Amino acid sequence: MSTPLPILKEQIENYLSKSLAADVDQATLRDAMNYSLMAGGKRLRPALTLATIEMLGGTLNDDLLRAASALELLHTYSLIHDDLPAMDNDDLRRGKPTNHCKFGAGMATLAGDGLLTMAFQWVADNHLPANVRSQLTLELAKAAGPSGMVAGQARDIEGEHQHLTLNQLRYLHRQKTGELIRYAVLAGGIMMDQSAEIKQELAAFGENYGLAFQIYDDLMDVLSTTKAMGKAVHKDADEQKNTYPGLLGVDGAKEQLQLALTAASQNQKNLEKLTGKSFAGYDDFLAYFK
Repeated sequence: MSTPLPILKEQIENYLSKSLAADVDQATLRDAMNYSLMAGGKRLRPALTLATIEMLGGTLNDDLLRAASALELLHTYSLIHDDLPAMDNDDLRRGKPTNHCKFGAGMATLAGDGLLTMAFQWVADNHLPANVRSQLTLELAKAAGPSGMVAGQARDIEGEHQHLTLNQLRYLHRQKTGELIRYAVLAGGIMMDQSAEIKQELAAFGENYGLAFQIYDDLMDVLSTTKAMGKAVHKDADEQKNTYPGLLGVDGAKEQLQLALTAASQNQKNLEKLTGKSFAGYDDFLAYFK
């Protein structure tokens, strides 16, 4: 049985809060990194890793928390850089001024750089077995790098003012958003030394969950408010970004969301058959879309 999501989030918050400062040796840089890292994110990615570990029979400790929380460092770096004037040029993130509005574009860029590199430090600097740390490092680099998230960001930039097909849009978002979420779930299997078959099914759950996450985010940009989201809304259409509602309409996007969630639920059932364990802990994460 996995720990409830709010408690996992609290454990991650506490670890991030107490651990960041020890690895940063410049006061302004530390403040800029901490500003965005502790701005109140959902912590879904490291929570997915920790929940997966527990459902596979593991017991959480500081080494697992450190390796899992590394993903939140990397995710936060991506948000800081996404918000920069040269990228999305956003002024609001999680209900607060974006990092470059607070610290300037140069320091914000360095804060992102610091979080990115520290993520790999935390994956390597723990007492997990060497082969586990090696696998995590490789998979995280692939998920975040020029064949993963960064490639998706590049496709997003080049895709502005172009009309992508559904398959092209799905591929873009699989890289830009889905790869880190896929890694989050897979990492739990790596840390628990699972078979290739189980890790493949975990990755598939992460892929489908990541797709659902992106479709839902696209829908909220259309249907929600700046106050509720903590960031500017309706920007995607204004900037002619490729989104699911833009391509399929709101109803079509909702249909694609349901298909992704159905696929994730099937992965959840498959994992229970493969392992003989309950994966009901994923229900908390699937409830995010309700």
